[in-house]
Amino acid sequence: MEKKEFTITINAPREKVWETLWNDASYRKWTAAFSEGSRVETDHWKKGTRVLFLDDKNAGMIAIIEENKPNEYMSFKHIGLMNNGVEDTSSDAVKGWAGAHENYTLRAVNGVTELTIDMDITKEFLDYFTNTWPKALALLKQLAENN
Repeated sequence: MEKKEFTITINAPREKVWETLWNDASYRKWTAAFSEGSRVETDHWKKGTRVLFLDDKNAGMIAIIEENKPNEYMSFKHIGLMNNGVEDTSSDAVKGWAGAHENYTLRAVNGVTELTIDMDITKEFLDYFTNTWPKALALLKQLAENN
């Protein structure tokens, strides 16, 4: 796996960016860049709880929230896949990347927010995320600055 970083500057306070990241309605809008119909199922983003990142076909990722420092930092540890409501946390395909992290860091810099996402990516998904994260971050920026 390779660690990749994506950064954007958003003309909004950290609190507004945080809310835009994790509020259900805005989350669905900015993550549509990854898959139309994207949604999340979570227990209020509590540390130590499971999170399901799903598309409109109930397929996606299973993760654990390893850290949640509101308005500063969120860390996910990916542990499996969900396909049509069936969890997979033990297949050989999952074992190849289980434990990968996806981290969100928000920093106040000169009156704006610098958001950095760093994540572990397997070679097979490197091009996908390299091309898709900038689109998702552009949507997030638009939502946070204009709402």
